[in-house]
Amino acid sequence: MARTLILGIMKDVLEKNNFSRPARIGEIVEGQVVGKGRSAVFLDLGRIGTGVIYGKEFYDAKEKLKGLKIGDKIFSKIIDLDNEEGFIELSITRAFKELSFGSLEEKKEKNELVKVKILGANKGGLITEISGIPAFLPVSQLASEHYPKVEGGDKSKILTELQKFIGEELEVKILDLFPKKGQIILSEKAKDLDKVREIMKNYKLGDVVKGKITGITDFGAFIKFPVDKVEQLEGLIHISELDWKIIDDPSDIVNPGDKVEAKIVDISDSKISLSLKALKKDPWGGIEKKYKKGETIPGKVTKINPFGAFIQINKAIQALCHVSEFEGEKMEDVLKVDKKYKFQILFIDEKEHRMSLKLIKK
Repeated sequence: MARTLILGIMKDVLEKNNFSRPARIGEIVEGQVVGKGRSAVFLDLGRIGTGVIYGKEFYDAKEKLKGLKIGDKIFSKIIDLDNEEGFIELSITRAFKELSFGSLEEKKEKNELVKVKILGANKGGLITEISGIPAFLPVSQLASEHYPKVEGGDKSKILTELQKFIGEELEVKILDLFPKKGQIILSEKAKDLDKVREIMKNYKLGDVVKGKITGITDFGAFIKFPVDKVEQLEGLIHISELDWKIIDDPSDIVNPGDKVEAKIVDISDSKISLSLKALKKDPWGGIEKKYKKGETIPGKVTKINPFGAFIQINKAIQALCHVSEFEGEKMEDVLKVDKKYKFQILFIDEKEHRMSLKLIKK
């Protein structure tokens, strides 16, 4: 089938080349083998003359050329119309790549599945090839069951997980083609997109689902929830949706295997986002009645960033003391993490969940 497809593409290419005009560099032509040397193959190209595959082009295609016999017909690409010996210089490697890209473009347009063998891995994804052309499967395009759900997002641990796929075969779809660069970008999760979109029609914003935490990353937690006894969906609870308080590590709130209830807060194409905090009481509710602008309150420093310090007012509420409040001083020299200080409230907004503070100096 693949051979039939490529032959069809070859025929189309030849028709487009239109042999009623002179040959041009970059065209793909068919030729008959009329001679073979130790480092060259000569082709009869009909009315346009005699072509030769030699030098780097010969050695790049040595394995493909080895089995050729006099009289065999092959396709090649014109790279020079008149070399030093007066021959038309040809490349079968470049022709093969161009024709392969034509075949792959057709597979992409038809949304066909392609089986690939994983040859390597790096921190960004998996490395493979199709028809001898390098191909890349990014981490973000892996199916949910293969996504490396590594706690803390440790890149070395992610690489270790990805390396487990080397030697395995995966079913993928072609996401993007870059003929000039000789690159292919693949997607594994794309093969299930239609099915996922169909399943997602059963849900709407605001629905509450029961599910199980399947993995933790530095940006949140994955939750799988049953659709029925057979099908399941997997969504993401972003770190900002795990709790009302500011957290640095999602595992402070949930762990793999935990059974939880979550609220659907976004449905976008094939992605579904959920929230745990949406089902918890908002600790900022009524805060403007409890605290007033200009009031002095105690607070503990929980974290210091270049833009300011986070101050814990109670278990669920943190405020910000901006770095601009430390003119002429280094914030890190004045405030220490886990120590308590007195602050004045500069700004408070219940709806925006914001409170700005100023350190009261002794």
